[in-house]
Amino acid sequence: MSKIEQRLTGLGIQLPDPPVPVASYIPYTISGNLVFISGQIPVADGEPRFIGRLGADISLEDARAAAQLCALNLIAQLKQACGGDLNRARRCLRLGVFVNATPDFTRHPEVANGASDFIVQLMGDDGRHARAAVGASSLPRGVSVEVEGLFEIS
Repeated sequence: MSKIEQRLTGLGIQLPDPPVPVASYIPYTISGNLVFISGQIPVADGEPRFIGRLGADISLEDARAAAQLCALNLIAQLKQACGGDLNRARRCLRLGVFVNATPDFTRHPEVANGASDFIVQLMGDDGRHARAAVGASSLPRGVSVEVEGLFEIS
């Protein structure tokens, strides 16, 4: 069991099967030792969760939880990209976080921290990453958050 999976177990979290794309794209690409993971939405048990817009009908706390669920789905995709061996995961280099928000909502970084803090919790210092947190007028399936990632593997 990898360090990441041990930390998940310690948190009482089971790594899900990676979500299957619902459009014309692949879940990740690998170039050299870099894995580019497509945007992950907060899906659990095959169903989108945390539907809504920040500043209108979803709380900051729920949006942070949505970002964490997106990050969990990133890790599931990363495991698949690593051939099932998360010990190959070296570093998280960057996250891109998209927040479904009203024009007056300005707390995108706090939402993104739900994903960032979780990745650092799982990977330690190797999880510290560059990041963008961007507002969007809508996201797929009406979810509140989407997160994409760039990881280094061995």
